[in-house]
Amino acid sequence: MPTASALTRQHLDKIRDFYEAAPADLTWSARSYRRLLAHYYNLLIPGEASVLEIGCGAGELLARVRAARKVGIDLSPRQIEAARARLPAAEFHVQAGELLELEEKFDCIIISDTLNLAADVQLMLERLHTVSHGNTRLVFNCFSSVWRPVLAVAGWLGLRSSQPQSSWISTADVRNLLQLSDWQPVFSQLRLLLPVRCLGLDVILNRFLAPLVGWFCLTVFCVARPARPRPAVARTVSVIIPARNEAGNIEAAVTRTPAMGAGTELIFVEGHSRDDTWAQIQRVQREFPARDIRIMQQTGRGKGDAVRLGFAAATGDILMILDADLTMPPEELPKFYDVLASGRAEFANGVRLVYPMDEEAMQFLNLCANKAFGIIFTWLLGQPVKDTLCGTKALSRAHYGRIAANRAYFGDFDPFGDFDLLFGAAKLNLKIADVPIRYKERTYGTTNIQRWSHGWLLLRMVLFAARKLKFV
Repeated sequence: MPTASALTRQHLDKIRDFYEAAPADLTWSARSYRRLLAHYYNLLIPGEASVLEIGCGAGELLARVRAARKVGIDLSPRQIEAARARLPAAEFHVQAGELLELEEKFDCIIISDTLNLAADVQLMLERLHTVSHGNTRLVFNCFSSVWRPVLAVAGWLGLRSSQPQSSWISTADVRNLLQLSDWQPVFSQLRLLLPVRCLGLDVILNRFLAPLVGWFCLTVFCVARPARPRPAVARTVSVIIPARNEAGNIEAAVTRTPAMGAGTELIFVEGHSRDDTWAQIQRVQREFPARDIRIMQQTGRGKGDAVRLGFAAATGDILMILDADLTMPPEELPKFYDVLASGRAEFANGVRLVYPMDEEAMQFLNLCANKAFGIIFTWLLGQPVKDTLCGTKALSRAHYGRIAANRAYFGDFDPFGDFDLLFGAAKLNLKIADVPIRYKERTYGTTNIQRWSHGWLLLRMVLFAARKLKFV
C-alpha cells in the first residue's frame, strides 16, 4: 500500500488549518445544500447499511443519512468535536482519507465534495480498500465542471463561503482515478439544478427537469465497487425454468442444461398449462435421477410469480432463469455463471441483439421494441442494458434476498419477473453485465407473449420506474 509523501502531508496540514479556523456552523445555503444531497444519498444507500464518511466535517450530511451504523473521519479536530456534539450516536475519528487507519469494514463509503480537497485522490481511494469488503459501495459526489464559473462568481459576490485551495476534478479524471486505484464504476448520474430550497421551485427543477437536462446540473453522483480480483470459488447453481404449455421442450431442458460449478439443480415451475407439461415434468424427474430436479406448480399467475416461487425454493448460490421455450439455448448458461463466479459483475443479463438470430426467432416489430426499451432502460438504470426482455437473467441468491427484502419500494408490479429484478438490482447499485447469446427459433408450441397488451404494460412499467429511479 503506497504511503503519503511529504508534499501530501503539507497539503493536508493546510486543509486542516483552514477548517480549524472555519466556523462549525454552516450558512443557511450550505445547510440547504446538504439536505438536498442527503436526499439523494438516502436513495443510494440501504437503511440497514454501515456507513463511513470521508471528510465528514461537522457531521451535517452524516446526521441526515439513514444508516444502521455511522462513522465519520475528518482531519480537523475542531470539526470532529462539533460532529460528536451533533451526532452523539455516531463514531468519529480525526484522520485524513490518505492516512486512513480503521479496523472495521463498511457497506458504504461516502465522499461528498471532498475529492477536490484531497492531497492525493489516488492514495485516498487505495486506502479505502482497507475498510471495504467485496460488496462495499463507494458513493460520492463532486461538482460538475459546467458550474465552475458560476461557483467562482458566487464566491466573489460573497454568496458562497470561502473555500481552501482545491483541485477541479472532471468526470473523466474521476473515472481514471477509480481505475488506477482498483475501483470499478457502477453508474453515475447528474443531479441538482437549484442547490438550495426555494419555495418549491427546487422540487420542480431538481426532481422533474434535472433528469432531462443533466449536463446543466451542479453535482455528479457516482457509485463504484471494489475491482480487485477475488479468489475463484466454485458456486452451486439453481436454474429456474417457468413452463406453461411447453410439454415438447421439457426433456430437452434437462438434457441440454450443462452442470455448472459445484452442483446444478433444475427447478421446474409449471403454470396452469393446457397441454401435458406437468406430466412431462414429472416424467423427467423420474427418468433422470442423476440430475437434481425439483418440481412445483403455481397457485398464482404469470412468469413473475413463477420466478419468485422458484427463487424462494432454490438452494444454489447463483440463481438463473431459463425460459422453457429454449429460444435462449441452455448451452449458453455457463457464460452467466462465469460472469458471477468471477466477480466481474453481480447481475448477468442476457442479450439477444448482438449475434445474428434465426430468421423466425423475433418479428421485426418486436425487434424494434426491444431496441427501444434497451435505450430507455439504459437511461433509467444508469448502466448499459441492451436487451431488457431476454428471459435469461442471473444473480446471487444473497443479492436476490436483498432485492426481495426491498421489493416494497417498487411494489409487486411485474408479471414478467424481468423488471422486478432489473429495477431491484439498480436500486441496490449492483453491477449489471450484458451477456450476448444466440437467439433461436421455437421448435415446439407458440409464444405466451401478447404483443400489444404486454407492450402497453411495459410502457406503464417504464413510467413507473422513471418515477421511482429518475424523477425523485
